[in-house]
Amino acid sequence: MLFCVFIGEEGFYMDDLQIIEGFFNRQEDAIGAALDKYGRYCGTVAGNILADHSDVEECVNDCLLRAWNSIPPARPASLKAYLGKIARNLALDKAAKSSAQKRGGGEYTLALDELSEIVSGGTEPEKAVENGELAKAIDRFLGDLDETKRKVFVRRYWYLDPVSEIAARLDLKESNVKTMLFRLRKDLAQHLRKEGIEI
Repeated sequence: MLFCVFIGEEGFYMDDLQIIEGFFNRQEDAIGAALDKYGRYCGTVAGNILADHSDVEECVNDCLLRAWNSIPPARPASLKAYLGKIARNLALDKAAKSSAQKRGGGEYTLALDELSEIVSGGTEPEKAVENGELAKAIDRFLGDLDETKRKVFVRRYWYLDPVSEIAARLDLKESNVKTMLFRLRKDLAQHLRKEGIEI
């Protein structure tokens, strides 16, 4: 793997614009700079979904490969968000292909179980997801939340952070985070019904 040679190398420093320009100019040191700057972040995103360390490392390397192959033509406004989204999607794909036993202690299954009370496996939610209606409805829902609730929701259901980490990050009690998530799921279900999305 071309990208593994950069793991652990020191001395790279480029800002995001320089890294993106490096990708456009096919400068391989931009890969090392991206890894140094965002490798740990991408590993955390993938690690919240996957329990196996080697799967997480593979996702980080695949993330850099996918970024290398997509920039250009893509020119992300936020390199961190772009890489995080790639890492998350790769980890979700890997988790979906894995058996339940291989997922182990990852937060992926727990978060899906929590959301299953809102969006069932029926055809209407699937169509809503395919049409992007569900994502737009959730965006509107998040836009109406205060900052703390929005952070709790996003940390749990986008980044798949464990409740304990959310509580520590936001200086809340775990019981408060659990209660907030319970209420947010109820509020989201009500919001989706109002938006005409069958649940």
